[in-house]
Amino acid sequence: MTETALGTGAGLVALAFCLSTFERWLARRRRHELAWSVALALFAVASGALAAGAANGWNGPIFRVFYLFGAIVNVPFLAVGSVYLLGGRRAGDRAAVSVAVFSAFAAGVVVAAPLTHAIPRHRLPQGSDVFGALPRVLAGLASGAGALVVLGAAAWSAWRYRRGRMVGANLLIAAGTLVTGASGLLNSVVGQMDAFAVTLAVGITVIFAGFLVATTEARVTEAASTEGGPGAASSLPRSAAARPPP
Repeated sequence: MTETALGTGAGLVALAFCLSTFERWLARRRRHELAWSVALALFAVASGALAAGAANGWNGPIFRVFYLFGAIVNVPFLAVGSVYLLGGRRAGDRAAVSVAVFSAFAAGVVVAAPLTHAIPRHRLPQGSDVFGALPRVLAGLASGAGALVVLGAAAWSAWRYRRGRMVGANLLIAAGTLVTGASGLLNSVVGQMDAFAVTLAVGITVIFAGFLVATTEARVTEAASTEGGPGAASSLPRSAAARPPP
């Protein structure tokens, strides 16, 4: 019961933050907010699968959904948001297409991959317990490369901007990504779905806090440029004034 409640809670947190971020995208059409909305929706689906497995017992379809959305495709879309935020539209579009193609391929692999062992009904297994090499390689590649991009964005923004909200935003997103990764590690160590759900919810909350800080920074920059006229942009820090909107 506790595991089901925590999984449901993590899903509701992710869904609420997804809807909030999507509303911001509808208002301003900033592409990094759309990418983050997709990432949070994927976290919500993974959390829903976790709750379903805890409540009704794990089986092949539920575990495949959990593995695809929770272990493979979510972090890459977080990374796409970071690329849009710091690299601009052209770089973000290339990253988005690459991640979309990779995600479609990964979905086909996870759906078609045979199970090497029966899935335990009342325990969340590791991928190595039930899958062959390819799904696990895709999970490692996606989570590793995605986290590397997010952490790299945090380090780059800290070096380039040095001060201001953009540094804090990317550091929060990076910290939240690390927390969600630690949730999988904790599950592997202690085998507790409730610990997984708690750390997942905490990680998503930290990530969303980073989204809010990044959005506030963008709005402050926009307002200063609009209200102050042509000379206002020059009064901003050079990096903020020169950076094109994502």
